[in-house]
Amino acid sequence: MLYDIGLTVTYRYDVPSDRGKTLVRLLPTDIARHQSVRSSQLLVDPVPAERHDERDFFGNAMSVLSFSQPLTEVSYCVTAQVERIAEVRGLDLSPTLGSLAGEIAQHRQLGPRAPHHFVSASPRVSPDAAITDFARSVAGSGETSLHIVERVGQALHEEMRFDATATDVHTSPSDAFANRHGVCQDFSHVMIAALRALGVPAGYVSGFLRTLPPEGQPRLEGADAMHAWVSAWCGTETGWIEYDPTNACLVARDHITVAHGRDYGDVAPVKGVLRTSGNQSSLHAVDVVPVDGTDR
Repeated sequence: MLYDIGLTVTYRYDVPSDRGKTLVRLLPTDIARHQSVRSSQLLVDPVPAERHDERDFFGNAMSVLSFSQPLTEVSYCVTAQVERIAEVRGLDLSPTLGSLAGEIAQHRQLGPRAPHHFVSASPRVSPDAAITDFARSVAGSGETSLHIVERVGQALHEEMRFDATATDVHTSPSDAFANRHGVCQDFSHVMIAALRALGVPAGYVSGFLRTLPPEGQPRLEGADAMHAWVSAWCGTETGWIEYDPTNACLVARDHITVAHGRDYGDVAPVKGVLRTSGNQSSLHAVDVVPVDGTDR
């Protein structure tokens, strides 16, 4: 599936800032056998005084931007063309939880995708007794790790309610689960905490999701938003699989990856330091449009 992607993120400030430094992760990335980036571009308005494009530890594309002029508004505009490659899933060869621990221990490399980075607490995902009890109540005895990932994701989807106004970017997984509502970030963080409690390495993925309008209705430009889901390591043979708990489905051709890490803090689309005062507002608009002839 080939997609044209457009993204605009705009921040407005009541009081001009005198300077700022921002780290941006908005460009999709190549993933062997899963995703190929045909083209991508990030434009920033106003143009920053300095810009450095590089890769972080996890291989995500990032841009380090420095602004020296007063800012009342800054916009980040992404255009990209990305091919999402359909996965062919074979037999479930993933180990049970007991065997998975042994396979993690036998994994001797510490590269960006080593499971060791994703099995313990991370800055935004800490152990939580209620989430742990929930995970243990869902995981069946003797089931494969892949099946358990799907069971936890499905159960979480049934347990929590999507509510775009219930939480913000700083809401903890514990609070989101206690209140049983949140957005895709919350669903993903809770699922990560649940899987790690069971001993399954799990991380956070940010990206885009192609959405379909109701039958007979035209597609609304800019109506899409950035999305989040979960990546879980299911043993040496199966490797990493991805699950979307917000929509209760394995990730497929409609999900386009931008960045992955331990939690939201590793993949935040825009973060940094800006010297200003007063309020600020933001506007996000995303378009994910299949290229004609590839929707099959």
